[in-house]
Amino acid sequence: MNSLNTIIGIFLHSAGGISASTCYLPFQKVNKWSWNSYWLIQAIFAWLVFPLVIGYLTVPNLWKVFIESPSSVMLNAFLLGAVYGFGGMAFGFAIKHIGFSLTYTISIGLSAVLGTIVPLIIHGTLIKQFSKPGSMIVLAGMLCSLLGVFLCGLAGRKKEKDLKASNQLNANGFNLRKGLALAIFAGVFSAIFGVSLELGAPVAEIADKYGAGHFEGNANLFLSTSGTFATNFIWFVVLGFRKNTIKEVVAVKSLGYKTWGLNTFLSILTGGLWYLQFFFYGLGHVRMGNFKFASWAIHMAMLIFFSYLVGVLMKEWKNVSKQTYIVLITGLIVLVCSFVIITYGSTLGSH
Repeated sequence: MNSLNTIIGIFLHSAGGISASTCYLPFQKVNKWSWNSYWLIQAIFAWLVFPLVIGYLTVPNLWKVFIESPSSVMLNAFLLGAVYGFGGMAFGFAIKHIGFSLTYTISIGLSAVLGTIVPLIIHGTLIKQFSKPGSMIVLAGMLCSLLGVFLCGLAGRKKEKDLKASNQLNANGFNLRKGLALAIFAGVFSAIFGVSLELGAPVAEIADKYGAGHFEGNANLFLSTSGTFATNFIWFVVLGFRKNTIKEVVAVKSLGYKTWGLNTFLSILTGGLWYLQFFFYGLGHVRMGNFKFASWAIHMAMLIFFSYLVGVLMKEWKNVSKQTYIVLITGLIVLVCSFVIITYGSTLGSH
């Protein structure tokens, strides 16, 4: 039964990866709105509305859970969520410069490693965790996923050279230097969100006592996302007034009801997809048994894999050489192998 739970957990992480890798696709169809307006609306729903509503519906006595939770735990989860907010902004801008595939690979690759190791160091359980049965196999799978990330990043470097050779670099808006800096920044700060969820775990434990069951993670998720919302809301409202784009959000008549409605729907859809990644993360995490520590790495690896499929479908790689494409496919295959290895190790450890 424990083995089955672990496998179900990994499949739920896959569902989260699909949600995360597609969450920014709706922006492609947004018309006559700046990035600022789109981001502001999606932020409201991704980090405030959906976490609050779903948390209220799935966690019995949610407010009592918060009242009984240590204030220091809630504050730390909120503050680290707020810090992650800057990473989320950088992530969005990185996509504009280097595309979906590379942004996800670099930022999420960094996040996978840091978000897994840092909580273990904070709790002082790093050595103890890797002494359990199956742990070294899981570690091998995590290292394999890093190799896959490296190969995908190498494919991105080769893509830049291919675009330069065909004089299409500027036409594609591809800027590796700027995008790479933003992606690295986003990766480091994205890992902080994983730490935020880990530090908020005592809140989830209290939610479980109130009968939340597998939905216990929705309690501490709201604390983390509310911090993220605060950062993004303040930043983009101020930016909206400075750049005079805030009026786009309320200019229904001048924009047209159809266009305004579609833009709003697409922004809400983005927020919903972003939220679903951590909704599924929470459901998968509680099923990982002894290998909850690997949840973040598994989730991030799934995210990278599906983001590359999205990138291929969006034809981000249509102008690259055959050699570049081979490196890309090899990287994806290595990532798939890492999932299998981690699943096997987790299954062994759950017996």
